[in-house]
Amino acid sequence: MTDAITPPRRGRRPAGQDTRALVLAAAREEFLERGYDAASLRSVARRAGVDPGTVRHWFEDKVHLFTATLGVADIDPAAIVREVAAGPVDGLGERLVRAVVAAWDSEYGETVRLVIPAVLADPTLRRLMPQFLGAELLGPIVRRLGVDDARLRGSLVASQMAGLLMTRYLVPIEPVASLGSDELAALVGPNLQRYLTGDLA
Repeated sequence: MTDAITPPRRGRRPAGQDTRALVLAAAREEFLERGYDAASLRSVARRAGVDPGTVRHWFEDKVHLFTATLGVADIDPAAIVREVAAGPVDGLGERLVRAVVAAWDSEYGETVRLVIPAVLADPTLRRLMPQFLGAELLGPIVRRLGVDDARLRGSLVASQMAGLLMTRYLVPIEPVASLGSDELAALVGPNLQRYLTGDLA
């Protein structure tokens, strides 16, 4: 399907055409068809029929393009990774909980809480989301540890975090729903730390 796409059109597009929306629509199709890892800004540009520079004008990189297609463009996974990685290894679990909860508690959290149920209801997006999280959030964190079973550890961390986010935001259960981020980090962080660095035997 991708091979049949017409060459990029250079120069100004017809007046009134929403190029950003066109790029977003092409990006969604590209991510759904090719998967997060295989898609690229260049392949999205080909599908949209625009120059790659047009895509970069609106979206800095593939991460921002993907989050924009989900309506959560203000969430920056790289910033979370930097925050979590900045410190000793034995505090990774707590820092991960604190950083993710802070992102969801922020002014953009309401958007995330609206988007996630829509993602869960869409079978294709449900397949894409783990690819994205693995490539941009959990993957970079776990890979820094240099462990052989990084994929297993990453999936265990994801299962714990998914349960926490579900019971705090989507199906609120007290007192988890109202605990402060520091309290949650102290309670849940050690579990994540074991998944990240502990003995899984």
